[in-house]
Amino acid sequence: MRRKEKLPELLAPAGNYECLCAALMGGANAVYIGGKRFSARAYAGNFEMPEIRRAAEYAHLRGAALYVTLNTLLSDEELPDAVDYARELYLSGVDALIIADLGAAAEIHTRVPGLSLHASTQMSVNDTAGADLAARLGMQRVVLARELSTDNIRAAVERCPVEVEVFLHGALCVSHSGQCLFSSLVGGRSGNRGECAQPCRLPYGTGNGKNPYPLSLRDLSLAGHIPTLISSGVASLKIEGRMKSADYVYGVTKIYRTLIDENRAATPEECDALRRLFSRGGFTDGYFTGKIAVDMCGVRTEADKAESRSAPAGKYGEIPTPAAAEIRIETGAPASLTLSAAGKRVCVAGEIPEPAKSRPLDREAVIKQITKTGGTLITLPPENVSVSLGDGLNLSPAALNSLRRGAVESLSRAFGGEVYMPYSPEPRHFAFPEPREIPRCTALFLSPERYAEAVKHGADMRYFDVRFLPLPFTAESAGANGVYLPPVITDGEWDNVLRLVKEAKSRGAEYALCGNLSHFEIAEKTGLIPVGDFRLNIYNADTLRTFAGLGLRSSVLSAELTLPAARDLVRTAGAEILPSVIVYGRIPLMLTERCFTKENFGCAGCSRSALTDRRGEKFPLMREYEHRNLVLNCATTCMTDKIRELRAAGISGEHFIFSTEGGREISECIEAARCGRVPDGIKLRRMGRRDAEKPRNPGGIASPQKADSAPKPAKRTSRGAENIAKPGKTKNEPKRNRLKRRK
Repeated sequence: MRRKEKLPELLAPAGNYECLCAALMGGANAVYIGGKRFSARAYAGNFEMPEIRRAAEYAHLRGAALYVTLNTLLSDEELPDAVDYARELYLSGVDALIIADLGAAAEIHTRVPGLSLHASTQMSVNDTAGADLAARLGMQRVVLARELSTDNIRAAVERCPVEVEVFLHGALCVSHSGQCLFSSLVGGRSGNRGECAQPCRLPYGTGNGKNPYPLSLRDLSLAGHIPTLISSGVASLKIEGRMKSADYVYGVTKIYRTLIDENRAATPEECDALRRLFSRGGFTDGYFTGKIAVDMCGVRTEADKAESRSAPAGKYGEIPTPAAAEIRIETGAPASLTLSAAGKRVCVAGEIPEPAKSRPLDREAVIKQITKTGGTLITLPPENVSVSLGDGLNLSPAALNSLRRGAVESLSRAFGGEVYMPYSPEPRHFAFPEPREIPRCTALFLSPERYAEAVKHGADMRYFDVRFLPLPFTAESAGANGVYLPPVITDGEWDNVLRLVKEAKSRGAEYALCGNLSHFEIAEKTGLIPVGDFRLNIYNADTLRTFAGLGLRSSVLSAELTLPAARDLVRTAGAEILPSVIVYGRIPLMLTERCFTKENFGCAGCSRSALTDRRGEKFPLMREYEHRNLVLNCATTCMTDKIRELRAAGISGEHFIFSTEGGREISECIEAARCGRVPDGIKLRRMGRRDAEKPRNPGGIASPQKADSAPKPAKRTSRGAENIAKPGKTKNEPKRNRLKRRK
């Protein structure tokens, strides 16, 4: 939805109240913050509820909006608290929630209908179809993926029915947001739950020794593209940095405020000022311009840190908003006080004045009492006070104080927020064909060579990558019945993907493995039956029900769920969707826009490329659609000996991911699952279990103090789970909490 009538909103970050004040002093139109819970920056300072109330009041007094992040995946146990939290935020005057979990979004949209919802970049919206579906699920704004080019941003803005927000400046994740499991599955700290350990900032070997930090990207800066962004019609330009200092927030916001107001690109001096505030060896605009290459990489050097320390330091605090007052104290009528500020006006009535017995009230005494607004966000300069005072009257100081307090509180409430009627289109109902039966055993083949060898060993449903047409339908490999859709499809790629999927349908494909919101439209347009991939991040029963409402009948649950959590989810959700979990495979940890294999090995090296961490662990790389890459886990998840436990937990299906395995290994793996045992001859490690290799840091995840900008969390014990690490109790956890969890 284009916004031609005004400049885009400048949206600044705040990790604490000082940063909020700095953002508003710098000229932000809106500020986004996180609460103490449900925030993807769990280690930022974040805000308690009383601070959020004051922040909403202060932002509104300054003519700005306040958004709160609720952008983590939520468990069923957390959802009721999250809905109550959202209701309290709405009553506190918060303008919108930035949300990532579709189940939480559906519940909040139903129970707090007046609260505006913004689809977080963690929701992985890459194109118009995804943005449209997000809107129909209750979103009033969509935050596009950071990897989109200017042409794809324009296309989304032109066609999207709701506002579009894009990132303007700040840190970049090398993986598409919402699609990174590296920190979670290797290090036990979930990025999707706000605890990322930043493994992308660590060194990795690629075999050529050219770039020791291939996953660490420079920060984004679109300071040179402001006119292009404004002309695109985006609603909001977002600065990243809730972990950054108040000096950073103020400096970056002020520079971009000037650039937007003057509709121009930054000068070299302004770019240099941005670099001194914070950079990792400079900035990149590679995604925006489409020039995606190794020169996007960068690390935070000692020289960068020294420059940041030398940047000017400031003091940031609340600046009370000046108001105007009109007070009337007249015979026989209640005293009244009218306050007006920043376009708001309130009037309150007090006591009826009495005839003075000795000394009557004078104008100076009234002004002195009325202007005592200390401790509030409103100031009353004496010259702004108009007094209408009758002769020979008296009103006690207590009555004047009460009148002032009532007026100030009313004016503050007026800035606390307004009832917002959100955009709410008709819900989308997809017309999918009904499956003859819901397949229970599914297998994804990420390599065409593996597919041809293994198809005879069978699974109820076999997915092949749409890029490999027509190989899976040759005579020797007949039987393919599912198509794996690219996890990312931009508007510029949409027509080609649709053509490929239609060809697959014509060759006999019946099912589509959907891992993105836009995939549902592709499945409907081609007449395929959708099956959910783990990339849908189904982490609670409400998300499962939401996708059931879209027509999904079977789905792989989030790879981050423990077996007990998956069991509880299935029991809560009922039987609307047949649930599956990944029982075997190297789970993709990252989906990158850059092609590491092409950079380091050339196109001929796709089959042998890998990243090697500082511990010697190898993470295989595989090419994705349009030269994107998958970074696969160094270890193989295996639960083929836990099929009975899965059935007891209500998990009806099992999903295999075959990537680097040969045909014999695939055959052995499927046979082992049928017999309920671990495959022979396959090197694997249970996710979350370190009994094979005792106390070591799997995958070489950085300790928090070494990870870039990540604070040190509470220590956790290592407790085994069937597929991922289950958090243990924290060292200082109250006993009552531990007892509650055991129950």
